[in-house]
Amino acid sequence: MASSTSLEDDLNADERLRTAKRRFDRLDRVIADWMERLGIPTLRVGLGIVFIWFGGLKVVGGSPAAELVGATVYVVDPALFVPILGVWEVLIGLCLLYRPLIRLGILLLFLQMPGTFLPIVLLPEVVFVTFPFELTVEGQYIIKNLVIIGAALVVGGTVRRQPQESDGRTRASVDARPRQDGEGAEASRRESPESGGTGSRTADAGDPETEERDR
Repeated sequence: MASSTSLEDDLNADERLRTAKRRFDRLDRVIADWMERLGIPTLRVGLGIVFIWFGGLKVVGGSPAAELVGATVYVVDPALFVPILGVWEVLIGLCLLYRPLIRLGILLLFLQMPGTFLPIVLLPEVVFVTFPFELTVEGQYIIKNLVIIGAALVVGGTVRRQPQESDGRTRASVDARPRQDGEGAEASRRESPESGGTGSRTADAGDPETEERDR
């Protein structure tokens, strides 16, 4: 009796575990689908906001990076170059926010990015506390651009997609595929000689034996 009760308890525990796994799998799938659907739009808008914000600060003279930019591009008057760079960054942000201009925004971004790493070569004492691992605040500000480059690559990879696409295929095309396959099969049956369709009638129209049988 005790053995039977113990076996029943084990079965109940296994069933509860399987139920919990199924529920977790459903929840995990819902969350993953939600993140997939919102991930790229959020990334694109976030990039746009960052560039508009940081660029706007350079235009109005409120950017903490202005001194670093001026020291790096010392051949040009910082009072002229920093606002121009700010306008450039604002344009990048605006292009990223407006889907038809994403290509232009990505182009402007990748033209600007090499310049952001110049302090590593020209001003290593500003970038590093201890070369090559211990970074200053300015160095961290520069290295974080690697994340921006990665994000730009992801956003740039979506430029040939339709706006409603989230995973490279529109929901409408996925839903329509079975209907298209069914229509193709129906067309094949109409054209198949075995089905007595138009293909069979067309072939029989020029056959003398068939015409003799019909008469």
